[in-house]
Amino acid sequence: MRLLHTNTKRSMRFWAAALAATGLLAACSNKEVDKPAKLAPIKATLRVRTIWTASVGSFHLINFWGFGNSKTRALLLGLHLVGQGERLFASGHDGVVAAFDASTGRQLWRTDTHTPLGGGPAVHDNLLVVGATDGQVLALDARTGKLLWRTRLADEVVSSPAVSSRLIAVRTIDGALHALSPKDGHELWETQQHMPSLSLRGAAIPVIADHMVISGFANGKVLAVNESDGSQVWLATVSQPSGRTAIERLADVHGAAIVAGKDVYTVGYHGTVDMLALKSGQPWWTHKASSFRGVALGTHAVYLSTADGTVEALNRKNGALIWKQAALRYRALSEPAVSSDAVIVADYQGYVHWLNKRTGAFEARAESGGIRVSNPPLVIGNEVVVINDIGRITAFRVSPRH
Repeated sequence: MRLLHTNTKRSMRFWAAALAATGLLAACSNKEVDKPAKLAPIKATLRVRTIWTASVGSFHLINFWGFGNSKTRALLLGLHLVGQGERLFASGHDGVVAAFDASTGRQLWRTDTHTPLGGGPAVHDNLLVVGATDGQVLALDARTGKLLWRTRLADEVVSSPAVSSRLIAVRTIDGALHALSPKDGHELWETQQHMPSLSLRGAAIPVIADHMVISGFANGKVLAVNESDGSQVWLATVSQPSGRTAIERLADVHGAAIVAGKDVYTVGYHGTVDMLALKSGQPWWTHKASSFRGVALGTHAVYLSTADGTVEALNRKNGALIWKQAALRYRALSEPAVSSDAVIVADYQGYVHWLNKRTGAFEARAESGGIRVSNPPLVIGNEVVVINDIGRITAFRVSPRH
């Protein structure tokens, strides 16, 4: 289950919807809540060992039923890890932003912004950008952690920005896409999509490609705009709202689009996985699916975690199903990541799973502290790094098992 967001300008109203969400969802279902699959033993074909751990503070927890036996559920924030060369950047909801040596975990710098962070970090050259649940966007020097500027938008930022030398693209949960100046944070332009009365908590990560900014929205659309002025280039429908109730009509596109050459790959909730033409948004193929995560791209396949916890691999050229792994159903999986060895997903108990890219069979499993991992694993060479929902970072080194 995902937290819900009502179409308002203030997050205080969100909490009324969020706390009612469990009952609202139950009322729309005639069956008991699906229980997370129990993990069966596996025969590991990869050797995975923990090489370092670190922390960037903790997220706040709210008290209502989540997955399994836990009575606490973390805010689902877009505080992804991001790597740049040998450095890794992380941020926590309590306001800490930090840089680490990706190989050793040695902390390079640590800055307390005293701001409730909700999205990021994102990095380009020496500019590191994070967003906050109070609407602020902050820029730091990626070399030192020095705060360069901060600006405020009209609503919460709960996903990573996209950063280039020309602009910073930021999605807020009110359905707006903002472009800010990398120099001082002043707003260059803003465009808006109509928000449904009820949506999943969150916002898509924008992507900057081919002089466009591309982002998904809660109305089931993916929008591409000119980076110069925010004018529309194309608008594609990925999820078509249908059903009698607001819950049934949820159609959010929350995952970041993946741009590869002249193609765009995206997925929506209650919708499809689509391969779109970068220039026009025309769909080349679609595959029926439902996911509130994004997709991951391999050489020959597109990988996704569906809303019910199934991991799927699709042919990149035509969208045909290659394999499906259903042993992790209802375990609230993260977005997948792809390494040279495997497809990697994490779950609500903090387990990290390595799946064979060709078959979907389990190749390894490791623990990262027992707390849910909502954000995708980060692959850096032969290392996989995850951050859980209380800000604990765990780095694994992966090698073949002889």
